[in-house]
Amino acid sequence: MKLIKHIYFRVLIFGMASMVFAGCFTYTAQKKFNKALNEPAYDAVIVPGVPLENGVWSDVMKARVYWAVYLYKKGITKNIIFSGSAVYTPYNEAQVMGLYAEKLGVKTENIFLEKYAEHSTENLFYGYKLAQKIGFKNVALASDPFQAKVLEKYAYKYDLPVDFLPVVFPILDSIPKINPDIDEQKAYVENFKSIEERESFWKRD
Repeated sequence: MKLIKHIYFRVLIFGMASMVFAGCFTYTAQKKFNKALNEPAYDAVIVPGVPLENGVWSDVMKARVYWAVYLYKKGITKNIIFSGSAVYTPYNEAQVMGLYAEKLGVKTENIFLEKYAEHSTENLFYGYKLAQKIGFKNVALASDPFQAKVLEKYAYKYDLPVDFLPVVFPILDSIPKINPDIDEQKAYVENFKSIEERESFWKRD
């Protein structure tokens, strides 16, 4: 009986801690979003890639794409840079996400693809370098709150002038969603080799 109570107590504490962290993430994300509403539009937001698995976009990919599209339609960003290579599956992540964004109403001329990043830090760095090459000055990264927090520390460490717009989940949940059909073969990469075959677990992030 004592063991059961102990396990219950640990689960309860973990659940409460998760709620606190989730609340903090939501508060921070909302604060950054509110600030962006009152400032000039970003030239572009960088969106880290997510693998297309078995021809289906995951909830994580949906969240990142829908959030980026929302920022675009809201006028918070003028353009979107999707970043990601074919990392775990033979479909280029940036291209797949770009195809979905186009179906959701983003103009083709406002979608840019960074097709080489294989790690989240590379999504940020390569995405920023592409933005510089295009001539974008005012850039932010848009992703889920946990990844945004990790990459914000990386940006600070390497002095990258990039802002961060984490997903505000109450807003994301309010957006009507569809599952548009895309031609994923446009993003198919020949002679693909998974990163799991090329890099050790400890090197992958």
